[in-house]
Amino acid sequence: MHGVGTSNQELTLPNERFDDAYRADAERLWWALVAFTGDRELASDAVAEAFAQALNRGEAIRSPSAWVRTVAFRLAAAELKRRASFTHHIPERVYEMPEPAVDVVRALAALPQNQRASVVLHYYLDMPVTEVARVLGIAAATVGVHLFRARARLRNVLEEKR
Repeated sequence: MHGVGTSNQELTLPNERFDDAYRADAERLWWALVAFTGDRELASDAVAEAFAQALNRGEAIRSPSAWVRTVAFRLAAAELKRRASFTHHIPERVYEMPEPAVDVVRALAALPQNQRASVVLHYYLDMPVTEVARVLGIAAATVGVHLFRARARLRNVLEEKR
């Protein structure tokens, strides 16, 4: 797994539901958070903390995957807000990403935080608009506006690249 955890060993979770969620979602969630934050360490920290919190809550969580995605994005967004000067970086290990993906991550860096989060959650993690709204704590109509504006901005930025 890229960046999640501190060793090459697979994380073993005591609860099979969380183990399944980790195996199915952790790497994809990590990459989504890298695209959202531009920071590999922040992505790793958010994923690890979200799974740790999920383990602490145990059976109180009905859908581990959805819960972890929501918490990880909220943790990452809170950290971005906490930082006085946020600068979006391209991941250090860009050689692991095809060139078009690097271009997309660079283009995402040009978007405001809520537009960037809306795009990553909706298009990369395949979340419906209503779920994106729940994760971000905003109205579904607002997510629609963010997606509309983000698509227009991304189209312009990516066309300039050609």
